[in-house]
Amino acid sequence: MKWAVLIVAAFVVSGCSPDGDSDLERLALPKGSTDRTQDIWELWLGAWIAVLVIFLLVFGLIIYAMIRYRRRSEDEIPAQVRYNLPIEALYTFAPVIIVAVFFFHTVTSQNNVLERVDNPDHTIEVVGSKWQWAFNYLDETATKGEDVYDFGTPEEPAELWLPVNESVRFKLKSPDVIHSFWIPEFYFKMDVVPGKVNTFDLSPTREGTFTGRCAELCGLYHSRMLFKVNVVSRAEYDLHLADLEKQGQTGAPQGASEANEIAGLEGEEKSGNVEGVQGDGSGS
Repeated sequence: MKWAVLIVAAFVVSGCSPDGDSDLERLALPKGSTDRTQDIWELWLGAWIAVLVIFLLVFGLIIYAMIRYRRRSEDEIPAQVRYNLPIEALYTFAPVIIVAVFFFHTVTSQNNVLERVDNPDHTIEVVGSKWQWAFNYLDETATKGEDVYDFGTPEEPAELWLPVNESVRFKLKSPDVIHSFWIPEFYFKMDVVPGKVNTFDLSPTREGTFTGRCAELCGLYHSRMLFKVNVVSRAEYDLHLADLEKQGQTGAPQGASEANEIAGLEGEEKSGNVEGVQGDGSGS
């Protein structure tokens, strides 16, 4: 019976793909758009297979017990037992094994997704604050090493521009509370923590316009912390940075220049310029 369950499960998910045209083919995920999405997709697909196998197995046992041990006459009562040691052992150890397998694959996928790139092509500093996003483009050749920035407000969301098929290192900062940087098509999010500089690397693989958002309940206007993501060719990317320079948006943006400081602390304790990585936002 277990082989039949596995065959059914494999048949159901065999047509699924992160590049499928329908939500059903992608198992409710958006189309993957970076070089890091494959590991998350495989973890997601494995979870669906495990859930389907467990559902079919448990549902099959329920139906089997209903038929096999049903009351066949008014005078005949099926044998009553107080316990069944093999079944109780199965229900005890099987969940432990399932959780251990999920944990192993989750850690493996997390390590692959967070693997750093040697000498990334671009470095972008992301500042999340109440309640806006700002993006600092650091040491770009299009601006001859001059840092330029984009910023937004709840009324006019910021825009993040990325070159397709080129590696980007994101450096996340916050001057106030915990935010979470999330682009659904990237299959990834990470917390933006005051006093920490969290980093991650990836390469966008598909041109298009996506919507990013904050995935951590950060305050009154949390739901309006949106931003647009434009993945474009390198030529369009350089043109946009040059346009920011012409507009005088150089250096650190107003409202984000104090991202190294933690609001509410005085003196030397205000300095929050601490390098490190903490949290991927998965608990949001």
